[in-house]
Amino acid sequence: MPIATPEIYNQMLDNAKSGRFAYPAINVTSSETLNAALRGFAEAESDGIIQVSTGGAEFLSGTRVKDMVVGATALAEFAHVAAQHYPVNVALHTDHCPKDKLDGFVRPLIAISQERVDRGENPLFQSHMWDGSAVELEENLSIAAELLELAGKARIILEVEIGVVGGEEDGVANDINDKLYTAPGDYERTVEVLGTGEKGRYLLAATFGNVHGVYKPGNVKLRPEILKQGQEVAIAKLGLDAGAKPFDLVFHGGSGSLIEEIHEALDYGVVKMNVDTDTQYAFTRPIAGHMFSNYDGVLKVDGEVGNKKTYDPRTYLKAAELNMAERVTLACENLRSTGQKLK
Repeated sequence: MPIATPEIYNQMLDNAKSGRFAYPAINVTSSETLNAALRGFAEAESDGIIQVSTGGAEFLSGTRVKDMVVGATALAEFAHVAAQHYPVNVALHTDHCPKDKLDGFVRPLIAISQERVDRGENPLFQSHMWDGSAVELEENLSIAAELLELAGKARIILEVEIGVVGGEEDGVANDINDKLYTAPGDYERTVEVLGTGEKGRYLLAATFGNVHGVYKPGNVKLRPEILKQGQEVAIAKLGLDAGAKPFDLVFHGGSGSLIEEIHEALDYGVVKMNVDTDTQYAFTRPIAGHMFSNYDGVLKVDGEVGNKKTYDPRTYLKAAELNMAERVTLACENLRSTGQKLK
């Protein structure tokens, strides 16, 4: 299917919330990892989200060019062609973008989508993330309000973050402390400034102990009830019926999370969960195995010529794609999106 239209993307998110499941949002850095994500979604019969970070976008442009917009645009154009050959809906998203990179990443990409929409086309990306976790809440929400207006005009959904995700990702590092838990007042102020859809749809990455990086199960101390509390704050603020879920929530830093914690977060309105660390390892592991098993073929040892069949990149990248696709399929199972593709 083609990349999801704005209408399809909105329907995907609506279905996830009502069905108490979430879409894996898979970070990619190459055509190979993109193909792995697409294959994984297709084999799980799950729609999904493919995303690129600032560092991933720069890498995609090549080590000489090093331009985030060029890399992200190239990836998106490739995805628009490749996705047509898979029987699932896929949305394109950009991941964490801090304040100092907005002018070199998110704002230019929104402008590109606006040009496309002005021509009667669909946006290039379906959503973008503004990561204001490093600035004070009022500045965070002020920038979010400006970007939400721009995104709405370009038929794009904005993702915002209130609270802090600990650990490190793409050079952005945060301490592990009490700031990992979004406070009730933060939720309330978010509703006051951004609304709950009437000013444009947004995804909310609230934090409940999330940590980026590699952790064994049980080492990450999550408190999913923080998400329930946030929904209840919004319900009270808006005068909604008990049990409503006014926020479309996002789960960051999920590596090492217990499956019970993940499912509890889904019950509270999480519709998107980022998956990066685990799929990075899944992609790299077969490559490492290939190199160790075929060292005398991939290297010209002791003046020999090696074995072209073993150092041909296609040999080990195919294995990497297949293994990463399996991990994407597992993510779909864990997030209950398996078999949930739109008909």
